[in-house]
Amino acid sequence: MAADKKPQPIPSVWARRPREAEQPGLSRDAIVREAIVMLDADGIEALSMRKLAARLNAGATSLYRHVATKDELMELAVDEVFGEMVVPPADSADWRTVTAQAAASFRATALRHPWLSSVLGQAGLAYLGPNLMSFSNRLAALFIKGGFPDPTRAIDALIAYVMGMSTVEAAWLTTVARSGETEAGLIARLMPAARQAAVGHDRLTEVYATAATEVSDPAGMRDSKFVYGLEAMLDGLALRLPAGPPPAE
Repeated sequence: MAADKKPQPIPSVWARRPREAEQPGLSRDAIVREAIVMLDADGIEALSMRKLAARLNAGATSLYRHVATKDELMELAVDEVFGEMVVPPADSADWRTVTAQAAASFRATALRHPWLSSVLGQAGLAYLGPNLMSFSNRLAALFIKGGFPDPTRAIDALIAYVMGMSTVEAAWLTTVARSGETEAGLIARLMPAARQAAVGHDRLTEVYATAATEVSDPAGMRDSKFVYGLEAMLDGLALRLPAGPPPAE
């Protein structure tokens, strides 16, 4: 019979005690804040512990005293930006209104930090972080208040929708930023090619013929698309509510 294997340490920054500082003035919070600045500017591919150390005027060894790996750094960065998301109190309005407000805050945060949605599912055990756990608990409170017997599934549906939409939207806005053009200008330049590709497809031709709004107000069009999908998703969740009023507190 094989000997019992010793359990391996849990690979998460949240599963160990913080390491002691080596360099005065260098803190884990400062490291994470600067990492987020780099991620926002150039994306995850451009972030390295060596480059981050240089920006902080520190040695890479000093960083490793606070953060053991880049994976741990990403867990910390994800949790930090989750602290920006707002979930109104569950009793401040009906569950649909509060859920829509929380979803809008999630989307706004994801667009401020375009790397977030693409790495959230890969950031180790990021869900153990205090900000992400708080966000999830507050969402659970509003769904419970709304009468959902299993708030976890409702939360999963909400986050999947917002992440999916935000990933596509953030990628598009990154493309716009790299083009050096305004969003409206880039759409206007791309529209003739899109119309040409639609030749022979009557329905697509009709769609592009009525797409002038996207050129004149692209941000408004993106907002409208997000709200439309969110309302459809909330309609579906409402059908899952049990008959009768929400349970009494």
